[in-house]
Amino acid sequence: MVTMADESSFLPIDQSHILLTSFNTFLTVAIHNILFYRRLYPPETFLSARAYNLPVHQNRHPKVCTWITDAVSSVAAQLSSGKVYLIAVVIHSPLDPFPLSFPPSPSPIPPGSVLERYTFDTSHFPTWTTPSMATHARILQKDFRSEVTREPLLNHPSLNLTNLNEQFRACLLKMAQAMERLSPIPEGCTFTLAVELKDDAAAPIGRHQEWIPSEPTDPPPEPQDRKGKGGCVTSVASRAETGVAAKTTPVRVVEAGPLWFECWVEESRAKVGLMEFTAAQERV
Repeated sequence: MVTMADESSFLPIDQSHILLTSFNTFLTVAIHNILFYRRLYPPETFLSARAYNLPVHQNRHPKVCTWITDAVSSVAAQLSSGKVYLIAVVIHSPLDPFPLSFPPSPSPIPPGSVLERYTFDTSHFPTWTTPSMATHARILQKDFRSEVTREPLLNHPSLNLTNLNEQFRACLLKMAQAMERLSPIPEGCTFTLAVELKDDAAAPIGRHQEWIPSEPTDPPPEPQDRKGKGGCVTSVASRAETGVAAKTTPVRVVEAGPLWFECWVEESRAKVGLMEFTAAQERV
């Protein structure tokens, strides 16, 4: 039986680069869509666009776009090492939940509590080794490569870019449908991009550190009945048992050649408590 690691090892580094940059583009589109559907910014600050032949939304504020681009690039550097277990877009409650109330209303949850997590399980993401960091940097800077140069690289039997884009399209569509069914979150929420590393991975800290390390508050969800690429039978354990997620909504399993990852949405118990508190306040 060929495992994910075994199969991905047959991909030359140029093909691996195309796979990584394709995922980067998907993640960027997904983050913009999350910001739109969860109304973290006013709707008028978004442009209507198309990606993977699907209507999507892109925030047009330069600083927001720059932050997302830089964050995704930082994730890509960790992904290529094969040490990332999960990627999560995390939505936090407002730091000042009742700024206009007088006297100040008590909040049922601490400021900045996690309300929702949009999670991408990248524990089976294909990896590759590079001869040196210089070579790694050179490969990651090839986004400007012309279509004529890229075409021979897309002929690898394991790299079907059409199928990959269709998988990304289906995942974005399912995620948008899931977000439309979610209960609203309060105004003033913030968000961040987080990664959970595998047990044998060192934290990406250094002199010029881009990440803020934190201690885990609970163990990561363990896949149940996972049969790997071949079976594609998965059931992600809810974090309700660990006290973090009150509800977990599966989105989709993406499988395209050597790329395999799973996506789901978590709503925290803090969100449920905040909703109940808000409803009670409205009835008073």
